[in-house]
Amino acid sequence: MDEGNKLQFPSLPSAKEELLDWVYPMRREMQEILPGLFLGPYSAAMKSKLSMLEKQGITHIVCVRQDIEANFIKPNFAHKFRYLVLDIADNPVENIIRYFPMTKEFIDGCLESGVHVVNVWHLSVAGKVLVHGNAGISRSAALVIAYLMETFGVKYRDAFSHVQERRFCINPNVGFVHQLQEYEAIYLAKLTIKMMSPIQLGRSFSIQAGMPGSLKRTLEEDEDFGSMQVATAQNG
Repeated sequence: MDEGNKLQFPSLPSAKEELLDWVYPMRREMQEILPGLFLGPYSAAMKSKLSMLEKQGITHIVCVRQDIEANFIKPNFAHKFRYLVLDIADNPVENIIRYFPMTKEFIDGCLESGVHVVNVWHLSVAGKVLVHGNAGISRSAALVIAYLMETFGVKYRDAFSHVQERRFCINPNVGFVHQLQEYEAIYLAKLTIKMMSPIQLGRSFSIQAGMPGSLKRTLEEDEDFGSMQVATAQNG
């Protein structure tokens, strides 16, 4: 790829203010990871927390739960907020990579900023989104880390550190960590292909055909994510 087609990413923002010292009760609250992007547990999205969600300006919620958790982890405010409900088990063998693109699209749709506006704290955003699972530690944290990686072009460790500085209790399971580490090559390859001209794409086809089997399969599975059944509750 020529010099003009190099991938460019904004800088990962620093904190808008001095970070608070972490105390144990904070794990039951949500924290702002980026302007307009919050991460927290289900306890931050329960029926009793509507006033707090409205005070923070939340407009969108990513609700992560396994099917067996549906009785106690619910989209409580479908009439108030737009929801993306994802069926993900907190299991090391769960394929969480396939949910990264749809989560990024949903978050970007909320912020209406993509990579061009979300990189500074003082700029306003159109909406605010909360990403939560049960505890806000593994599944939801992995989704937010992946979002930072792809939005700012950073490695897993840098994205993890950024999130952990704001929500110290995060701890994605070992399977999710491995997938996040693999995702860097996956999203970079997809972005590179999108930027290539038809001639460049043709030249690289033989290289892509020789990709390691696991990476090639993951890319193919990722492209099929649109056919998956994902429950999305919209306003009204």
